[in-house]
Amino acid sequence: MNRKKSIAYYRRALELIPGGVNSPVRAFKAIGIPPVFMEKAKGSKIWDVDRNEYVDYVGSWGPMILGHAHPRIIATLKRVASKGTSFGAPTPLEIELASRVKKAFPSIELVRMVSSGTEAVISAIRVARGYTGRNKIIKFEGCYHGHGDSLLVRAGSGATTFGIPDSLGIPEDLAKHTLTAPYNDLERVKALVHQYPDQIACMIVEPIAGNMGVILPEKGFLEGLREICNEKGIVLIFDEVISGFRAAYGGAQEVFGIEADLTCLGKIIGGGLPVGAYGGKEKIMEKVAPLGGVYQAGTLSGNPLAMAVGIETLEMLRSKKVYQELEKKTVTLSEGIAECAEDRGIPVTINRATGMLTLFFTGGPVRDYASAKTSDTKKFARFFIEMLEQGIYLPPSQFEAWFISLAHTQKDLDQTIEACDHAFKKIG
Repeated sequence: MNRKKSIAYYRRALELIPGGVNSPVRAFKAIGIPPVFMEKAKGSKIWDVDRNEYVDYVGSWGPMILGHAHPRIIATLKRVASKGTSFGAPTPLEIELASRVKKAFPSIELVRMVSSGTEAVISAIRVARGYTGRNKIIKFEGCYHGHGDSLLVRAGSGATTFGIPDSLGIPEDLAKHTLTAPYNDLERVKALVHQYPDQIACMIVEPIAGNMGVILPEKGFLEGLREICNEKGIVLIFDEVISGFRAAYGGAQEVFGIEADLTCLGKIIGGGLPVGAYGGKEKIMEKVAPLGGVYQAGTLSGNPLAMAVGIETLEMLRSKKVYQELEKKTVTLSEGIAECAEDRGIPVTINRATGMLTLFFTGGPVRDYASAKTSDTKKFARFFIEMLEQGIYLPPSQFEAWFISLAHTQKDLDQTIEACDHAFKKIG
């Protein structure tokens, strides 16, 4: 495929933007080729500036569950934008979207709209600290919760090691309050809680991990977290920015029947516009200003465009048939790819949840960040390039989720499986 315009745009972007991109993964560093600059999208397809067409499995990293440029979404945007794009004042749309979120998530009694998933997570952790009067938090290795200072932290090899910053610019005095444990390792969590009694404000977890690739919670893991938090007065935060309204209408909490104390949402609830939300038990959320002393504010919070599109998106997702269809497509694609890999003798592991999957280039089960890291990233890079050349646009990292939309057709899935077979043959 010809990508001369993409390369030219990239060179120009490098002169103006750090690394030429406004979010690091877009730079294709894990792949080793220049990024592709996109121009338009419709349904399951996306086109680059050189007019190459791709079947899109990035989906703006999750929110495009209806597909790109859905007619009802575009009509809603035009209607609302004609009245003004931002007021910095309350609107009825905020109430309507908040009501829909509350009905979908019984654990949410009060909800605050913000402008991104990162903002939602930062705010939820602040509220948990304000509510408990404690400082430390527990997060899980490989779970990404945005770029807040408290969250760009990893742990040492021992369960009792303080956090070490994963990014420059994070004071160690702040990082030391973040403890990490392997995903699906309940015993490590218990050890941390025992080591720091009455010091842990909250645990934050992706109930279905999507940021080290798709990894599902093992039986008893989420249940165990809920039990520990109940016993120790720790706030349990579910980061459902990805899984909310994707794994099910009520997110992972509906799937597993476990309620969080605080929930972070984003992506789908804005239908592709910048949005986030956090909410939970009234006794916790009443600590948020202006009711309480935990301050959080945002000029664009509750933006009418994002609220209106979110309402329209959630309305179209209300039927259970929607998720049955999404699950069927996910299973079809996963099983088709797995069969091709087996036929070509390529060791892979495919983890999936409704509407999302990850193809790990490793033969063993993938249950946490350590096992995900056993994947052959060089083989993935070669696979990505082969798929791109065949018109399949995947997330440019081994450790990300592919997102399937309602707009993907059987023809799209068949084309993708055929492309995988070809790519496996080439890299094998």
